[in-house]
Amino acid sequence: MTETATLSRKDFQSDQEVRWCPGCGDYAILAAVQSVFPELGVPKEKFVVVSGIGCSSRFPYYLQTYGFHSIHGRAPAIASGLKMSRPELEVWIATGDGDSLSIGGNHLIHVLRRNVGVKILMFNNRIYGLTKGQYSPTSEVGKRTKSTPYGSIDRPFNPLALALGAGATFVARTVDVFQPHLKETLRRAAAHQGSAFIEIYQNCNIFNDKAFEYVSDKEGRVERALYLEHGKPLVWGEERRRGIRLAGLTPEVVELGDGVTENDCLSWDETAQSPALAFLASQLLPPEFPTPLGVFRAVDAPRYDQEVVAQVEREVERSGPGTLEDLLYSGETWQVS
Repeated sequence: MTETATLSRKDFQSDQEVRWCPGCGDYAILAAVQSVFPELGVPKEKFVVVSGIGCSSRFPYYLQTYGFHSIHGRAPAIASGLKMSRPELEVWIATGDGDSLSIGGNHLIHVLRRNVGVKILMFNNRIYGLTKGQYSPTSEVGKRTKSTPYGSIDRPFNPLALALGAGATFVARTVDVFQPHLKETLRRAAAHQGSAFIEIYQNCNIFNDKAFEYVSDKEGRVERALYLEHGKPLVWGEERRRGIRLAGLTPEVVELGDGVTENDCLSWDETAQSPALAFLASQLLPPEFPTPLGVFRAVDAPRYDQEVVAQVEREVERSGPGTLEDLLYSGETWQVS
C-alpha cells in the first residue's frame, strides 16, 4: 500500500487561462471543486473529468487531472465506458442544462437508470451561453431570447424530477455562490457509491443575469431558500416561523404558531426507498413555495459498472481468458482469395 500525498487546491489548478466571462458563476463552481477534490483522499491521477459542449464543458482544461472534452450531450456515454473499463477511477461529468437535457437527454437518463458510479455536475443557467443566448430546456415559459423573440412557449424541464423519474440514487440541488453548501453537497456526492446528480443553479451574467436572484440574493434568501436536512422538519424563514405540511397529498405553506408546530410539518427523509417524497419536494417551486436546496434522495442500489465487471470476471473464470483472434473466428467466417 502507498500513502496518498497531501494535496491542496493548488494541486488541482491547471496552467490554462480560465476563459469564462468575468463574473460567471462557473468560477465559483470551479473553486469549490478544486477545494473539495484534495479532501477526498484520492490520488490526483485517479480523477477524470468528462464534459460535453458548452461553457461548463471547459471544466477539464482548468483542473489538473485527466479529462476528456467530448461531443455534445455524450459525456455520460464516454464516462460510463471509462468507469466500466477502469472502475478504480473517480469519474466526474461537467455538463450544462442544454448539453445534458437537450441533445444529451437520452444519455443522461440511462446513466442514472443504470446507476453507473459517476458524479454529474449539471450547471443550470436556463440559457445557451456558449452560442450566445438562445433559450434552453430549462428556460421559463415566456422567456425572450434570440431564438424566441416573442417569448418561449415551451414548458421547461424540471431537472430533479427528471433525474428522480430515471431512478437516480443520489439527487441534490445547490447554488454557485452558496460555497459552504456547494462544497458539502460535492462531498456528499463523492461519498455516494452510485450515480450522483447535482443540479447547480449557476448565473450567466451576460445572457441571463440574475436568473436565480430570488434565491441567491443575500437579503431575500432566508425567506426563499428551504434547506433539506435529513430527519428534520421542513421549516425556514426568519426565526424558522414557516413550514411545509401535507394536506392529503398536497403540500401547503403554514405559519408556525396558534397551535401549529414543527411537529405538524413534513419531516425530511432523504433515504426513503420510494422517490415519491423527493419528487414531491422537486415540485416545490416559487413563488408559492421556497426553493428546496440540499440532498433530495440518497439510497443504495446495485451499480451497473460493478455488475458488468463482475460478470466478465465470472465468465473469464469459467471459460478462461480469450483472445481477439478467437473472437473473430468464433462464428461463420470465410476467406476471400
